[in-house]
Amino acid sequence: MTDPKAPWGSGGGAPGHGPAPAPTPPARRSPPAAPDTPHRSTYENGRWSAPHAVRATALHAGAWWLWALGLATAASRTTNPLLLGLVVGVAGYVVAARRTSAPWARSYGAFLKLGLFVIGLRLLFSMLLGSPIPGSHVLFTLPEVPLPAWAQGIRFGGRVTAEQLVFAFYDGAKLAALLVCVGAANALANPARLLKSLPAALYEAGVAVVVAMTFAPNMVADVVRLRTARRLRGRPTGGVKAILQIGLPVLEGALERSVAIAASMDARGYGRTAEVPPAVRHTTNALTLGGLLGMCAGTYGLLAAQGAAYGLPVLGIGAALALAGLRLGGRRSVRTRYRPDRWGPRAWLVAASGAAVAAVLILAGTRDPAALHPGVVPLVAPSLPLWPAAAILIGLLPAFVAPVPPKEASQ
Repeated sequence: MTDPKAPWGSGGGAPGHGPAPAPTPPARRSPPAAPDTPHRSTYENGRWSAPHAVRATALHAGAWWLWALGLATAASRTTNPLLLGLVVGVAGYVVAARRTSAPWARSYGAFLKLGLFVIGLRLLFSMLLGSPIPGSHVLFTLPEVPLPAWAQGIRFGGRVTAEQLVFAFYDGAKLAALLVCVGAANALANPARLLKSLPAALYEAGVAVVVAMTFAPNMVADVVRLRTARRLRGRPTGGVKAILQIGLPVLEGALERSVAIAASMDARGYGRTAEVPPAVRHTTNALTLGGLLGMCAGTYGLLAAQGAAYGLPVLGIGAALALAGLRLGGRRSVRTRYRPDRWGPRAWLVAASGAAVAAVLILAGTRDPAALHPGVVPLVAPSLPLWPAAAILIGLLPAFVAPVPPKEASQ
């Protein structure tokens, strides 16, 4: 017989319900779980290893463009196919190691195909239109089309020599390497962040470019959505009538989107400018225009065969003048910048690696031009100069110092 005064849960029972259940022991608190250790990349074993690419450690987009322009400058100083292939290989390795899964990162393959197309087109034009390069190794002869007297100096068809094809291949390979370097910059640099990093004087131009870049993808998405809807309703998606029925809603959506963008820009105060004295405004225009002209002249000197002596100083002076003009022009902008991208030590290393490759190849062009420009008359096999090739390998530095993209960090 149990004590009726005993409380429930202490060995007693409720009246009329039999014995009470055994008391439940107090829950034991489990030891704190160890924090999940993030997966580290193979590049993070040392103290100075590359971190994962997050918002705080992401590389500045301008550093990728400076690195790519350095490789492009180096490619423009040589026609040696071995060195050009090495430049393309360095750019491709860095892209494979540090590109993300973003849509713009897929553009590198398109630039590679474009480079191959340029080489093939250059060879085709050389075979059809001839070449000023004399040659004695005739490969085949095409039917020659007679041209009128006013077209003297131009021929269509005729004999095709090995020397002219090799010369055309060297020339096309140089242009293809330049395109590949630009494609590497497009695949690695975030275009939105690059436009966000523009100086304040170029804010309006940057916003216009962003709006233009987002217009085409949205229009393509609207076309795909409307075609899918018509297909689900059993309506045809081809033909003139279907195109008109799809095009009108697409244009209407684009107009509504443009009106919404204009309203949002107006609500955010787009186009506001501060009062600037006329002297400052005229000085800004003079510095910017003079700087741009100096940069054009310096770039032409770097790309020309004999302009390396004056090209680099003129380019530097022009860039300094343009930056000073943009700095003064930024006084017109009254906006603030939210979380600007930082130019850290890794950005300096990436940009400096491209500049070092360009500087060494320019120096090699003045010291040993025969190694960088193999001859075709007489036809000789190109050789690989060692120290220019070693200098191009400096361009691999971003593959080890740039932050690891999220795709590789999650593997």
